[in-house]
Amino acid sequence: MPGTPISIFDHALSFLSHREHSTKELATKLKSKGHPEEDIAETIARLQEMNYLNDQRFAEIFVRSRISKPLGSKRIMQELGQKGINSDIAKQAIEEADADWFELAKQLKERRFGEDVVTDYKEKAKQFRYLQYRGFDFEQIQYATSPKDAY
Repeated sequence: MPGTPISIFDHALSFLSHREHSTKELATKLKSKGHPEEDIAETIARLQEMNYLNDQRFAEIFVRSRISKPLGSKRIMQELGQKGINSDIAKQAIEEADADWFELAKQLKERRFGEDVVTDYKEKAKQFRYLQYRGFDFEQIQYATSPKDAY
């Protein structure tokens, strides 16, 4: 039936059928479809009751997907904040991911720049900036850019 309006609940289910969404993401998408704020709030509450929408589950899945890129915990934390995830939920999801951030940084460095340890200041600074941008902290970057026998 052409022209039959789709309900807000059906729109929400359609979005969630493709992938997990955070509450903020779903609300933004529903608003862009022209649904009123009060209907969006009711629909989100209903979806949360049914456990179709769960920020904790979204955060866990998101963290796993970002670790596989690999990204560091700082960058993942920032991205979760942009998705509207509470910082406590984000921290818990990152801690539960049980990733070896040092090895992830080292793998990324080796994949991007090779296994050779650089002594040139400019090249080392370039590697440092790259790993920092990807969300790794100082100790993890030191580990990744140091000779194998240094640790």
